Amino acid sequence: MKQNAGQEAPGAKKNLLNMLPSESEELLRAFAVGHGEKPFRGSQVARHLWQSPVDSFAAMSDVPVALRNLLDAHFSMPRLTLAMRQTSNDGTEKFLFRLEDGEFIETVAIPEGSRLTLCISSQAGCALQCAFCATGAMGFTRNLQMFEIAGQVREMRLLSPPKQVTNIVFMGMGEPLMNWKAVDPALTVLNSPAGLGIGARHITVSTVGVLPGIVALGERAEQFRLAISIHAPSDELRQSLMPINTKYPLASVIEAAKVFDRRVTFEYVMLGGVNDGAEQAVQLAELARECKAFVNLIPLHPGGAGNFTPSSPEHIQWFARRLRAQGIEVAVRKSRGMDIAAACGQLRVERQRRRTPVAAEQDGNIQVA
Repeated sequence: MKQNAGQEAPGAKKNLLNMLPSESEELLRAFAVGHGEKPFRGSQVARHLWQSPVDSFAAMSDVPVALRNLLDAHFSMPRLTLAMRQTSNDGTEKFLFRLEDGEFIETVAIPEGSRLTLCISSQAGCALQCAFCATGAMGFTRNLQMFEIAGQVREMRLLSPPKQVTNIVFMGMGEPLMNWKAVDPALTVLNSPAGLGIGARHITVSTVGVLPGIVALGERAEQFRLAISIHAPSDELRQSLMPINTKYPLASVIEAAKVFDRRVTFEYVMLGGVNDGAEQAVQLAELARECKAFVNLIPLHPGGAGNFTPSSPEHIQWFARRLRAQGIEVAVRKSRGMDIAAACGQLRVERQRRRTPVAAEQDGNIQVA
């Protein structure tokens, strides 16, 4: 039977990063006691997994050498290998990470004043094939494991100098709510004080509208944010841009947004002559009003897929004014990283352009809540 990426083969070292912080600490405390140490030694080790991460057991200077050696013999803390790092003139940084099986994922760090937002990936590739998306054009390879999702933030803390991430957005490669089995515990690691300790209101999960996942996210007690990729305010237009609309039609997505007990953001990529007309402004305002959504207008990155033309900055501002005139709160996202191929998936496409992607149905591992 084929072993899934990130899962231990029989007899392999146990991956301490692929379990919840409470589970790893309990395991480490028992391990310490079993080898003649006090339980607190296990807690010391646990702090170095996420709170104050180190790159190896040998680097745990507050832990006795003998225990460090024992830990190294029994456990692992796998790193994501940094394959490429690019810095934009505007301060945006893009990271291409190579995973243990040779797959690549992308992570983008976006500074804004005192905030540092990290845009993280949840899948290698994407099965959804949205017409304007570079990631969708490359196809789907596999879901990420929990430690590969949360590990993108951990790697920021291991940089020299470290990057202190304040906000997380699941807007990188993949559809997070089609990998709920790993995203759910990853959210706990990101938010838990015993993990990375990022406030729930500073963590946004973006989805095309996978309904079971929206329900599951809403059932969590933490105040995680939800962003829905609308991109078209009618079923006919959305169907032409986003094939997933067949399974989750716009009306169903809006209903799910209405019952989500926290404020929802609509993500809307501006496609010149496609979804940026007066009629679409009226339709989008109606949808946003129906579920009290905030609308985020996104300039199309020229590195996106398809033959779409970005709406001009002037036209985007006109569209925003039309929405505001109808009582809708709107923001226009700044274009960032224009000089470093920051459209999601571009670096990975360049690195893996000769590789044949796996179709979603071949992976056998699409996990909706």
